[in-house]
Amino acid sequence: MASLLSSFRAGLRTGLNTECRSFVTAATQPATWTHKSLRTGVIARKKGMTAMWDEWGVRIPVTVLQLEQCQVVQVLNEETHGYTALQIGSTDRTPKNVTQPMLGHFTKAGVEPKRKLFEFEVTPDAVLPVGTELVASHFVPGQFVDCSAPTMGKGFQGAMKRHGFGGQPASHGTSLTHRSLGSTGQRKDPGKVFKGKKMAGRMGGEQATVQSLKVMKIDNDLNLLYVKGAVPGVDDQFIKVRDAVKKRGNKIAPADVLPLPFPTIQPEALKAMPRELVAKTGGSDPYVMKE
Repeated sequence: MASLLSSFRAGLRTGLNTECRSFVTAATQPATWTHKSLRTGVIARKKGMTAMWDEWGVRIPVTVLQLEQCQVVQVLNEETHGYTALQIGSTDRTPKNVTQPMLGHFTKAGVEPKRKLFEFEVTPDAVLPVGTELVASHFVPGQFVDCSAPTMGKGFQGAMKRHGFGGQPASHGTSLTHRSLGSTGQRKDPGKVFKGKKMAGRMGGEQATVQSLKVMKIDNDLNLLYVKGAVPGVDDQFIKVRDAVKKRGNKIAPADVLPLPFPTIQPEALKAMPRELVAKTGGSDPYVMKE
């Protein structure tokens, strides 16, 4: 194990391999964001929910997402893999807790071992070099994003909680079956319960995506995203965040923040940014009575 760790550290000191350098050279070419461009997403960790107030005093519930050592680990191209995508890793972990095949994978990329890996399909013009770090300013305040994660596990639940059934009558002869789901079949024909019948069973723990959530605020120092509304998963869950698929073109963000950082925010622009960027709500005072 000691020799394995020393070879991993040597790989990090060596830096990117020849294949990775070719991607670095390709990524240095100027790229321009278009309506058909598909940027990579990021992996964030859910930190909980809080609230914000806009300039009119309206309370807005938000979910706080934090990016932890989010880096590009691998580039998948059309020639080798059949599609173009980026493998993104998040949250460094100790090399001794990583299997040897995965340790070799991270050593080849020249990055620290990661706790979570996800792939994001991108267009060829949005490919990033291996080792590029993704930060919260990859997104802009006011834009819409999609958040994907496994939902909270609820365990074995009845039909009323799991499927929203109304249950049995609360009185008039009902005994001990008030929360029963009722009949599950027919008579002799067909003489069976059809597959897929909504019944009691395990609830939650399934992959879910909440679409078109608005980014309300960005904290550049702590790498935080404040997203309007609820996000699937428990606290500290890994969340996949990417540009909203149903808000293409000019609909993805306000006109004053377009175009989006492409293929991601540049380090020079990040240094010139303030710590917090807050989305504009605009409109009229909602508390003024309409005539």
